[in-house]
Amino acid sequence: MQYMLLIYQDEKAWAAAREKIGTEVMPAYVAYTKALKESGVMVGGDRLSPSSSATTVRAANGRNQVLNGPYAETKEQLGGYYIIDVPDLDAALSWASRCPGTQFGAVEVRPFFNMR
Repeated sequence: MQYMLLIYQDEKAWAAAREKIGTEVMPAYVAYTKALKESGVMVGGDRLSPSSSATTVRAANGRNQVLNGPYAETKEQLGGYYIIDVPDLDAALSWASRCPGTQFGAVEVRPFFNMR
């Protein structure tokens, strides 16, 4: 079963911790990604650009509107994701608990909805 691990963090805190990110966090992500790949569960994943680079499209009064920036004002922003293929939720939660993102925010685990 495929799950998406959605990594949320506070972008302002992330930017303020620039030195720690380079020496501790990024090497932890490299090791985590390597472990996912070597175990054969990783389907995909990537880091996202800051939410300030987002563009939101929404419909209002029957017309599409294109808005600069993220839709919601939140403390934590979606910073990246992994897609994994594991037997069950317990396995997905085990991988999520090892993600470095848990140290700086939250990792949401969400199963894919099979429309087939």
